[in-house]
Amino acid sequence: MKLLHTADWHIGRTLNGYSLLNEQKHAFKQILQLAKDEKVDGIVIAGDIYDRSIPGTDAVTTLDSMLREINLTNKIPIYAISGNHDGAKRLNYGREWMEFTNFHLNTLLDEAFTPLETEDTQIFMLPFFDPMDARVYYKEQGMDEDDVKNIHTINDAMELVLADMYKLFAPNKKHLLITHFSVTPSADQEIELTSETSSKVGGLATLTASQFDKFDYVMLGHIHTRFASPSENIRYSGSPIKFNVKEARLKNKGKGVDIVNITPDKITTEFHEIRPQTDLIVLEETWETLLDPTFYKTQPTKSDWFAITVKNFDRSKHINVRAQLQEIYGTVVELDYENLRKDTTAKIADKNISELSPDSIVEQFFQSVTGNDLSKEQKRLVDSIFVDLRKED
Repeated sequence: MKLLHTADWHIGRTLNGYSLLNEQKHAFKQILQLAKDEKVDGIVIAGDIYDRSIPGTDAVTTLDSMLREINLTNKIPIYAISGNHDGAKRLNYGREWMEFTNFHLNTLLDEAFTPLETEDTQIFMLPFFDPMDARVYYKEQGMDEDDVKNIHTINDAMELVLADMYKLFAPNKKHLLITHFSVTPSADQEIELTSETSSKVGGLATLTASQFDKFDYVMLGHIHTRFASPSENIRYSGSPIKFNVKEARLKNKGKGVDIVNITPDKITTEFHEIRPQTDLIVLEETWETLLDPTFYKTQPTKSDWFAITVKNFDRSKHINVRAQLQEIYGTVVELDYENLRKDTTAKIADKNISELSPDSIVEQFFQSVTGNDLSKEQKRLVDSIFVDLRKED
């Protein structure tokens, strides 16, 4: 059996107000072509198919077209689950008749306990769920009420869910799992990564690889880089495109999908890169460098997107900064500044704002933005404004 493993499409996502739909369509064409070239037995989408629980019209029509092309036009089976961004009940609509075309979709916990069976493989599809979902499910299964109340964390819930799945294992078959959670190699290990919710797995509600060790292979979604995969047989495919600047900073770590080949003897994985239509380029340079033709002529100006941090910058001496940069570089999706007075910014960040007077807050905010102190005239203006406001009170 050969499967294409992808996840975290987040159809409908934007990058600082810029739509990513065209990028997602470009990535999809490559995924579909790869599936056809490799003659896969199915495409796995491991959650976060949409970016929002109530997606916009453009997102719905885009995904509908993609799924039709995979499943109806090219007759490729789909194995999909919902992630934490998806509206589980909304996405579940039409699930029963979809199965007639080999479009298998699980969005609810109770659906995960009916594995898909082939001659030599069982595929378990476990959508994202939270402890409350598990409480509801096990209460309906007749679990003692006190035991139900002891399901507090995702680890509590997952222990029960996996134990019930393991009871369903058929002997002499490979056992695959498709799911959507944060999974680390061990309980005491943090992994630096670029997730959708945190820069460290340890900052999330995490599970550990050992909890899934009875499965022959686990196809994960939720973390947007394959480099967060906890083991060779428990893997994230990562998202097909870059969604933020953190991901763009991971140079030489391109986006893509896995081709998973399951044979009676072994399971192998081969990564295939997805080429972006419009890349996201991160620049952190001084103003003088950014405006220097010898520098910017080496960049993919007017074709890719740019996230720019201007270093050692005094904003009070410049106007229309974004306009000047966009004239040279094209689309600037993110613009930030690194001020000359780093010490001032650090002090502001360390202070409790509740301990500052209103005029001190304004003064320190001005310092953090411009790198300069308020002038005497500016201080008098701020003081007079707060005096007038107090009179109104």
